[in-house]
Amino acid sequence: MRVVLQLVKEAEVVIEKQVFSKIGKGFLLLVGFEEHDDYTIACKMIDKVLSLRLFPDQMGKTNLSLDDINGEIMYISQFTLYGDIKKGRRPSFVKAMNSDEARDLYLKSLEYLKEKFKGSIAQGIFQADMEVSLVNDGPFTLMIDSEEL
Repeated sequence: MRVVLQLVKEAEVVIEKQVFSKIGKGFLLLVGFEEHDDYTIACKMIDKVLSLRLFPDQMGKTNLSLDDINGEIMYISQFTLYGDIKKGRRPSFVKAMNSDEARDLYLKSLEYLKEKFKGSIAQGIFQADMEVSLVNDGPFTLMIDSEEL
């Protein structure tokens, strides 16, 4: 599993020219699943993300968590995180989990996230053509791979 985490001042998802969801200050999480990923891995990743202290305290040190600042989360599926461009000019997505399994894991992991995080959670629609816009705070962006846990 791979997550691109961006600290944002705000973010929104537009689907078919309509605002579908939006958040204020918090995390925008772009989430991709690899063929061997499972629910246990997804839960570990979510636990890790929720435990991170990435927001500045009064001294300017990254010492505050999402809970500490009453932040929000936007959770978006993004299979292209497993795009491989080593050969040729077009990405290969053979490492990405197939769409039926990925949809299942995305929805189950979203439910787990809702159980663990009591703040506001926004989302996109799996496999929808989405326009995701954000105001990056910092900018501060991390890429987290499940192999690192």
